[in-house]
Amino acid sequence: MAEEVILLDVRVSMFCLRVKIALAEKGIKCEYIEQDLQNKDPLLLKMNPFHNKVPVLIHNGKSICDSLIILQYIEEVWPEKPPNLLPSDTYQRAQARLLADFTNKIHGCGWKICLWDGEKLEVAKKELVEMLKVIEGELGDKPYFGFGGERFGFVDVALIGFYSWFIVYEMFGKFSMEIEFPKLSAWAKRCLQKESVSKSITDIDGNKTYQYVVQSRKRLLARP
Repeated sequence: MAEEVILLDVRVSMFCLRVKIALAEKGIKCEYIEQDLQNKDPLLLKMNPFHNKVPVLIHNGKSICDSLIILQYIEEVWPEKPPNLLPSDTYQRAQARLLADFTNKIHGCGWKICLWDGEKLEVAKKELVEMLKVIEGELGDKPYFGFGGERFGFVDVALIGFYSWFIVYEMFGKFSMEIEFPKLSAWAKRCLQKESVSKSITDIDGNKTYQYVVQSRKRLLARP
């Protein structure tokens, strides 16, 4: 009996992109069902009753939610499908999970940059810069975050999903990732050479993500 693997996703979501890349990296066939978060599908409400958010991975009728939990689930359920995303060493696995969890903080700060102006924007930009400095420091001169820097792994999957959003943050924040974070920029270009990444991140120039943010900004700022 064939396995049923379905992903409820939104194309511009960095969290959904994480899951897509992990599935592609392991060669797991999946059906993708695009969601409209302004008009939520009954299937989404049923499969993620706690938060009603994407991504949701449905594996043989059972749902798994939260992108990093899904990544770990993929790693544990399909260990026979190379490559592994997490190292076998327990300490290194814990460190990878910790740094991947830290990357989640980028999302909230990034939205502030997209929504705020003036002094608040500068505060949010400073906050984002400090986060990215920490992450770039962890990368150092290594080609990747995974497996001691030797190859693409868990943290790389978690962070590269933000690629199109980094372009949008640059647009709203008026700064250059390549100038501010040359090592991260070189890492991102390296990741984009991987087929699992390039086929998953279709908005390479960030235009669709930018349009999504512009519409979301209008809607959010129009609220009383």
